[in-house]
Amino acid sequence: METVIVTGALGRSGRWITDRLAEEYDVIAVDLTQPGFEVDARENVDFRAADLTEMGEVADLFADLDPDAVVHWAAIPSPTRHAGSRVFETNVQSTYNVLVAAARADARIVWASSESAYGFAFAEETPLPDFLPITEEHPFRPEDPYGTAKVAGEEVSKMVARKYDISTCAIRPSWIQYPGDYPCRNIAESDDLAGGAGNCWSYVDVRDVADLVVAALAHPVTGHEALHAAAADNYLDRPTAEAVEEFFGDLPEQCALDGDKSALSTAKAQALVGWQPSHSWREAADENVAEPVLWE
Repeated sequence: METVIVTGALGRSGRWITDRLAEEYDVIAVDLTQPGFEVDARENVDFRAADLTEMGEVADLFADLDPDAVVHWAAIPSPTRHAGSRVFETNVQSTYNVLVAAARADARIVWASSESAYGFAFAEETPLPDFLPITEEHPFRPEDPYGTAKVAGEEVSKMVARKYDISTCAIRPSWIQYPGDYPCRNIAESDDLAGGAGNCWSYVDVRDVADLVVAALAHPVTGHEALHAAAADNYLDRPTAEAVEEFFGDLPEQCALDGDKSALSTAKAQALVGWQPSHSWREAADENVAEPVLWE
């Protein structure tokens, strides 16, 4: 069985990814802390603690574990809860350290970029996308430290793919929702389009994110590629183009949205790794699913 290191494994979405990967891999769950020596870890999971902004710790850990693959899902997930400099420095430095160490170990890489790299979500004035649906080729124009750090991270990803001739797949998730906990529906029910205009009311279920990570590991891309992780529909229960035109007062010249289809295209993920989303808010918003348990 192959060994996969997952960074940020104890984070909210990281736990789901770790649990899903443990069905097929030996997983080393890495985070700033570990749950203790006395815990009984679930099958195929072990734990390590490391500060990923310290290259010495990362290099030491990776040299010791010699992973077949690395899923980099750490660090700060938003620009709004820390000083901007901390968000940028932590996310860029950890991404550089992990991706370089993984490449030197000849491990294939899947890591968390973000839709925020496009610059819609945290812009002072939300811009109209250049075209719809948004593909992975849309220009990056972030105005915040989080989105800018993801742009820098993707340049690191391209660099290690070139230098070390390895597979690096950047996943750009939309707003991640959890079964039975879909805060995006609060925006829909309030009829306040401004609350979700930053990604044109797109979302993704955490289980679909985990499945895309698994698919990307099973079907390594050539060099660096970026893939969207988004649900097939919007969460508004109305035509997407209608909502875009109502909020922005216009549609981009190139607009090919059908009904309530997501503004984020997932065609590339289907073409390259055979993934497509399988969960919708219509069932998942009220679904009763137990959270993953990585230890007892």
